[in-house]
Amino acid sequence: MAINGGIVVLDFGSQFSQLIARRIREFNVYSEILKFDTPLEKIKSLSPAGIILSGGPHSVYDDNSPKRPDLEKLLELAPTLGICYGMQLLSLSFGGEVKSSPKREYGRMGVHWISKLSRDLPEHQKAWMSHGDLVLSLPKGAVGLAKSDSGHWAAMEGPAGSQGVPGFGYIGLQFHPEVSHTEKGREILKDFVFEKCKAKINWDGQRLTSHLIEEIRKKVGSKDKVLCALSGGVDSTVTAVLLMRALGKESVQCVFVDTGLMRLGESDQVMKAYKEIGLPVKSVLAEDKFLSELKDIEEPEQKRKIIGRVFIEVFEKATQDFPCAFLAQGTLYPDVIESVSVHGQSVTIKSHHNVGGLPEKMGLKLVEPLRELFKDEVRQLGRELKIPGTLLDRHPFPGPGLGIRILGAVNKVDLDILRQADHIFIDELKAQNLYEKIWQAFVVLLPIRTVGVMGDGRTYDRVVALRAVTSIDGMTADWYHFDHTFLSHVSARITNEVKGVNRVVYDISSKPPATIEWE
Repeated sequence: MAINGGIVVLDFGSQFSQLIARRIREFNVYSEILKFDTPLEKIKSLSPAGIILSGGPHSVYDDNSPKRPDLEKLLELAPTLGICYGMQLLSLSFGGEVKSSPKREYGRMGVHWISKLSRDLPEHQKAWMSHGDLVLSLPKGAVGLAKSDSGHWAAMEGPAGSQGVPGFGYIGLQFHPEVSHTEKGREILKDFVFEKCKAKINWDGQRLTSHLIEEIRKKVGSKDKVLCALSGGVDSTVTAVLLMRALGKESVQCVFVDTGLMRLGESDQVMKAYKEIGLPVKSVLAEDKFLSELKDIEEPEQKRKIIGRVFIEVFEKATQDFPCAFLAQGTLYPDVIESVSVHGQSVTIKSHHNVGGLPEKMGLKLVEPLRELFKDEVRQLGRELKIPGTLLDRHPFPGPGLGIRILGAVNKVDLDILRQADHIFIDELKAQNLYEKIWQAFVVLLPIRTVGVMGDGRTYDRVVALRAVTSIDGMTADWYHFDHTFLSHVSARITNEVKGVNRVVYDISSKPPATIEWE
């Protein structure tokens, strides 16, 4: 998918590259992520309104750090914004001095503007920092815009036409405006997109739907058929309906694998919903196989890989009589960036079993129409496709299901405990009209027991953790601030109604530094 006149994000390995692109799309401006070393001619062919150099985990002095020797020519294409590593790379490339800091600057720190990028910015603000190198002296022709609490450069500008500044000029930010923890970060990006780049509105739901349908038809063709693995979640549901819209019902076969790792009553609920919207779906009960393979397995990455492998095995067996050429998956941008360095040189956070899990022996080609979309864009797409809100507005649910919400080995008894506790939590959220205010809420079963007192007797039972976060796209998140009476009520219900639990805790970690899921 490519639309000329958008913003190109060159990924130097940042975990936030997709978040930068998402922020741009919030302005209804198309953004596309390309690998840091994408040839200049390819970038030029997109006629970008602006270019953003992402952050990354490397030091500019590392032997294997990603570089662009042609930065001067890149700046001749469009205004450029360097974020974190991107600012350091601009500084080093144009004669500034970058130095390794004895102390890493990480988290929310103060930024003091000397010359503000926008009139909407305060003189002092908090911004999210995550870097080990510092810009000690500015490049020739550049102007310092802001400093951090520690007195180091936090923002700079190389105005076009200044001595030593090529092309359209550049802006460098040592902090991350794309992260929600940065105050006025949205305003900073918006100013760059519209004031510096003069970008035009070119991204909306209708255009997105037509683009994806066109791409599916182009990739699959009119003769081939597609298998679609349904999980019960928003992503796979939208994928299946999109495929039907693009190819017709007769060219799509959906399979719902009941792993036994779903929430309370969820399998029956989603199968009923699928039939109501006319999806051609076959259900396969595979709980025994999944639990057998997961027996005594505690390490989270190993659990994820086992669940992914078994899913493929069950899916392959269930679809062996359906002739097809493609397998469709509801993979999203955040899945990709957290799994593998697709565009840059990012660090793996966790593997996702629906990314690259297609074995070659199946002889199928992969189609992932949502691969470059964020969750809220998928929901918007679903509304364009007239999918009911009962399916679209459900909280995100991980592919490995409850298997990664039990910390430690997975078994039937623990699954039942977790299902009951999770059901109570979600039930109370809906009763108090809180469910739709929260991006994702769930319960985690911890691998510990604690002493308690029930009915004048001693107990030695399990601990569950409640998790609820607000977010736009899942790339960053803040914990939800419940009223204490609500938490007290939920805790009382769980300890009274769920046998085997005597303690409830609430997770107040944001992302970053934590992830939303515990495993």
